[in-house]
Amino acid sequence: MNEEIVAIVDSGNRVTGSAKRSELRRLGLWHRVCYVFVFDTPGLLYTQHRTMTKDSYPGYWDLAAGGIVLAGESYEESARRELAEELGIEGVAMDLWFDFRFEDGLARAWGRAFGCVYDGPLRLQAEEVQSVERLRVEDALAGISGKTFTPDSLLALRMRFSGPA
Repeated sequence: MNEEIVAIVDSGNRVTGSAKRSELRRLGLWHRVCYVFVFDTPGLLYTQHRTMTKDSYPGYWDLAAGGIVLAGESYEESARRELAEELGIEGVAMDLWFDFRFEDGLARAWGRAFGCVYDGPLRLQAEEVQSVERLRVEDALAGISGKTFTPDSLLALRMRFSGPA
């Protein structure tokens, strides 16, 4: 199995090198992550139920498509790649929202958030996505959906719709 080589950054989001994904996790290295928040035309947010084999937050619900930026890849390239891989969405216009910093006991990342609107069919990546449900943003932010969301995607959604945490 070929392991992904990912971009490594410093705490100020400057690229300092690259590493295997497993080393990034083991050493707690700073890295870049893209987030694409996908809405349908009425404004419902597509949420993804992560598989139990994910290396971070297995079984959680993700509010965005996305993932770790590979070495030599821009945030935008990563966002398009991840959107196509996870949900089968290609060729949509993405709006740049903002960059943000996220740190918890599992990850230290610089994220770039995007938004897009999509109403077509989905093609889920079986290795990463169990299912997809659409939610109102207000319900996700209020915690009334009964779902446990990945903390980084929840932070980004809060920043977009409620201001910085």
